[in-house]
Amino acid sequence: MDEVQGVRLQKVLAGAGVASRRVAEQYIVEGRVRVNGVVVTELGTRIDPDVDLVDVDGTAIQLDTSKRYVMLNKPTGVVSSLKDDRGRPDLRRFTKDWSERLYNVGRLDADTSGLLLLTNDGALAHVLAHPSFGVTKVYVAQVSGRVTPQIIATLTRGIELEDGPIAADKARLLDSSARGDGSSLVELTLHSGRNRIVRRMMAAVGHPVTALVRRQFGPLHLGTLPVGKARELTKVERGALLTLSRREAGESAPPEPPQETP
Repeated sequence: MDEVQGVRLQKVLAGAGVASRRVAEQYIVEGRVRVNGVVVTELGTRIDPDVDLVDVDGTAIQLDTSKRYVMLNKPTGVVSSLKDDRGRPDLRRFTKDWSERLYNVGRLDADTSGLLLLTNDGALAHVLAHPSFGVTKVYVAQVSGRVTPQIIATLTRGIELEDGPIAADKARLLDSSARGDGSSLVELTLHSGRNRIVRRMMAAVGHPVTALVRRQFGPLHLGTLPVGKARELTKVERGALLTLSRREAGESAPPEPPQETP
């Protein structure tokens, strides 16, 4: 490596697992690779992997291999903290398998299960957790009572809470009290980061939440990951996450993010 001039772009792409060096050269020649937002077609191009941002076909490429991105299906009863001053179960049991010091992006309250992202990438965590960036979250709530289509319409039209109006980006009824236990399943899509927002919205329309799980966070989907299990993101998931983070970070940076508890 030439420390002054940097590393050849095709070598960086191959090292990041994008493709073989020969195929990476083809991508460059075809104009599919950008460095810091500018298309690069010269095979002799050198970059600094520690500074420059690279994307292929519009998808961000992770060049810094020291960064770790882990998806956790958080169980209920676990607080979103690496050390709880009240001695409650925390996230340390799920981070011990990684040598890096991982932190949670945002929060899920102890009674909420589902997708929680753990990372040591502070810049990405800042963008994803801050409500001003409006990262979409999808929740499935089990609620008391029979939810009607009128209630679903009310959730998307908007309701007034004590801290101001709120509307779901999307809402749909997954199942009703025909399930036999007098409850309904509702899916809500929100970009709000307001505290315990799902529980407050459903209580406001007369259907208190009895169980809540977050199924999606930005481009990440919980899928079949079992409760209480964690896994590293795939290359595709990392690319989608970094692409979102870089796009949003192009805006002016807001203050440090508050913690979110749906």
